[in-house]
Amino acid sequence: MVKLDIISDPICPWCFIGKAQLDRALEARPDHPFVIEWHPFQLNPEMPPEGMDRRAYLEAKFGGKEGAIEVYGKIAEHAQSIGLEIDFGAITRTPNTFDAHRLIHWAKVEGKQTAVVSRLFAAYFQQGRDIGQADVLADIADSVGIDASLVLRLLDSDADRAELTERETQFRNMGVNSVPTHIIASQHAVPGAQPTALWTQVMEDIAAQQEA
Repeated sequence: MVKLDIISDPICPWCFIGKAQLDRALEARPDHPFVIEWHPFQLNPEMPPEGMDRRAYLEAKFGGKEGAIEVYGKIAEHAQSIGLEIDFGAITRTPNTFDAHRLIHWAKVEGKQTAVVSRLFAAYFQQGRDIGQADVLADIADSVGIDASLVLRLLDSDADRAELTERETQFRNMGVNSVPTHIIASQHAVPGAQPTALWTQVMEDIAAQQEA
């Protein structure tokens, strides 16, 4: 098996797009070699804990309404071109994602990281839910069979805050400055939302190397 580490943020549209394209390659090859682990990276580490109004956030980040429309128009076009549904109009707030990353971290213990990541992306990009809210995160946990009451208790504590902060700092110190970033076999960094064909080729190359 080959480790595939994915550094991601659940409010990053390119992370959602990249996962959809990777998923299609994995689904086409059920015997794929990857063992996947998700790692934290906040696009907005200075975001207030309660998040902020989505429109205000985008206009501040992209220099006004026109800039935001241009950037997200291209993202929407790309998502549409691969048949991925994103409802940007449903998103009213941009959340702080630190607690979402804590949930992803805890899901690893139960082997449900990818399931939680999938539900977080769907909740945010397709349902417009505020994934910075504890009750939303608990509901997502419950939907994949993780104890929601335990998640609520953990979210109400400082559990694993220091560890996740340290891990994210390590990635930034390694030179990671955008997501998604994929690290194959702890050696090869593959940044960006890569097309399905690239992942298919990577898996074919790995299979050929293993056979040799």
